[in-house]
Amino acid sequence: MPGDVLFQLVSDHGPWVLLVFYLLYRDFQKDQATREVLSKNTTILVEMTTLVRERLPKG
Repeated sequence: MPGDVLFQLVSDHGPWVLLVFYLLYRDFQKDQATREVLSKNTTILVEMTTLVRERLPKG
């Protein structure tokens, strides 16, 4: 059924429908990649902060 809907949209509105879906898919991929990088950066910053706190003199 979903395939039929896609073919109906393409036949009614032409290749613009495919372009919109492709652009939405690429935007979703970029969003996932950005979230992954930010998560890694956060982990690294937390580890660096922990190391610095451990090496500071107490008192």
